[in-house]
Amino acid sequence: MLVTPEFWSALAAIVVIDLVLAGDNAIVIALAARNLPKSVQRRAIVWGTVGAVVVRASLTVAVLWLLEVPGLMGAGGVLLVWIAYRLLAGDDGGKDHEVTAASGFWSAMRTIVVADAVMGLDNVLAVAGAAQGSVLLVVAGLVISIPIVVWGSTLILDWLERFPGLLYVGGAVLAWTAAKMLADEPLLQELLDSRSGLRTLLFVVVIGGVLGLAWLRNRKAAAARQDSRKEAVQ
Repeated sequence: MLVTPEFWSALAAIVVIDLVLAGDNAIVIALAARNLPKSVQRRAIVWGTVGAVVVRASLTVAVLWLLEVPGLMGAGGVLLVWIAYRLLAGDDGGKDHEVTAASGFWSAMRTIVVADAVMGLDNVLAVAGAAQGSVLLVVAGLVISIPIVVWGSTLILDWLERFPGLLYVGGAVLAWTAAKMLADEPLLQELLDSRSGLRTLLFVVVIGGVLGLAWLRNRKAAAARQDSRKEAVQ
C-alpha cells in the first residue's frame, strides 16, 4: 500500500491542502499567544498545536466514517467546490481573526485548540476527501505538514502573498479532491459508468470551473480597484 502511486499522490494532496489552508490557523496561533512572555510563548504554541492536531485528526476520522453514508460524499464534494472557489476568490468565507490574546499558558492552549477546531472544518473535509478512507494518510499528512505550519507559518503566508500562483495550485488540488469525491459518490456511479468520458468531463468542469470563475472574479475586482484609484487621483 505504501509504495503505490495512489498513496503518494493522495499524501501529496493532503500536505498541499494542509499548507494552503494553514494561513488562518497560523494567524489564530500567533494572536492567541502574542501577549505571553517569550519563555512561555513557544511552549504554548507547540503544545496548543499538538492539542489542535489531536482534535483535528479525531474530527477527520469521524468525517471519514460519515462519508461512507450514501449521499454525503457527493454533498461534501459540492461543499468543497465552494470552499475552493472562496479560497481563490479572496474571501475568507466569514472567518474572523478577532482572537483574544491569552494571559497564560493554559489559556493560550485552550484558545488555540478551540479556535483551530472551529476554523479547521474546511481543512477536515478536504483532507477526508483526499484520504480515500485511509486513517494512515490523515495522520501522515498531519505529521508532515503541522511542524511546517508551527515553525514556518509566517513564511507560508509570505509565500502566498508574494507568489499568488501558489494559491491557485492549492485551489486546483482542492477542486480535484472535490471532483474525486463527486466521482466516488455511490449514488452517481451508475450515471458516470453509463456514459464514456462523463467521469473525465466531471473533473474538467469542476477544476476548470473553479479556477476560471475565481480568475474572472479576481480580474474584475482588480479592474474595479484600478478604476477606483484613477478616480481618487482625478
